[in-house]
Amino acid sequence: WYQRRVRGYMLEWQTKLRDQIESHIPLRPQETELDLTLKKLVFSYLIHHGYCGAAENFAKTTNLYFFEDIPSIQNRQRIQKLIMDGMISEAVTLVQELYPNLLAGRPELLFKLQIRSFIEMIGSIGEEGGGSHPYSIARLINGKDQGEESMEVDHKTDEGPSSSEQPPAQPNRRVLEQLLQFGRELNSKNIQNEDLRKQLKDAFSLLAYKDPRSSQMGYLMDPSQREQLCADLNSAMLESHGLPRQPPLELAISQTKNCVMKMLESGMGSGAYTGLEKQIKCSLKPSQ
Repeated sequence: WYQRRVRGYMLEWQTKLRDQIESHIPLRPQETELDLTLKKLVFSYLIHHGYCGAAENFAKTTNLYFFEDIPSIQNRQRIQKLIMDGMISEAVTLVQELYPNLLAGRPELLFKLQIRSFIEMIGSIGEEGGGSHPYSIARLINGKDQGEESMEVDHKTDEGPSSSEQPPAQPNRRVLEQLLQFGRELNSKNIQNEDLRKQLKDAFSLLAYKDPRSSQMGYLMDPSQREQLCADLNSAMLESHGLPRQPPLELAISQTKNCVMKMLESGMGSGAYTGLEKQIKCSLKPSQ
C-alpha cells in the first residue's frame, strides 16, 4: 500500500511538472522562430552524422539549405562505414586522400586509429585460424614456429588418431610477423598521452591469449568499440571544414542534463521529476 501511494505521488508530480514545462511552449498556427530553430537542430544533427538521404528529404519539406556539400557528407559517410566495418587501414587511406592534412595535424587521433587497426588485425588472424586453437599468436611469440608444430602433429598422427581429429587451422606466419612488426612500430612512437599508452598496452595484452575474444580483454574486439573512434574521426573531419565538432542538438541535450543536475545539487526537489529522457518519451506519445 505504501509503495503504491509513493508511486502515485511521484506520478502526480511528474505530470504537474510536465504540464508546467509544456505551458511555456504554446502551440501556434503559424511557424515561430522556435519552430525554425527546432528544425535547424534536427537538420544539423542529420548532416553531422552523415544521414545524407534523410537530410535531403528533410530539407525539401522544411525549405532549409545545406551548410555542407552533399559529396562531402557522402565522403564522411563512406569513411564512417569503413571504421564501423573494422576496415581501419582502408579508412585511414581514404582520409589521407580526401583530407590530406587532417591526420598529420592530429597525431593522437592517428595513433588511436593505428591501435584499433592493430586490434582488428588480431581479430582477423583469429578468424583465419578458426578462433580458439593451440597454434595461436601467443604460441608464435613463445618461439614455437610452424615447423615445430608440424612435427608435433606428425608425431601424434603416427600414434593413429581418429580421422575426425583434425589439427586446428594455423594462422599465416607471415601475417603474424607483420602484426608483431606493426606492434613494435606502435610501441616505438613517442606518444606522451598516458591514456593512449594504456590503450596500446591493453591491445598488446590480447597477444597473450590463445583465444583473445574469450579472454578478459576480449571486450576490446567487440564492434561497439569502433563507435567512439568513428565519432572522433567524424568530428575531426567536420572541424577541418570549419563546422562544429558536436551537433547543436546534442549540445542542447547535454546542457539540459547539466541544468537538471544543478537543480538537484541546489536542493530543488522538482529536479528529481524532470528527467529529460522521460520528458522526451512523453512528448513523443501519440495523443489519445
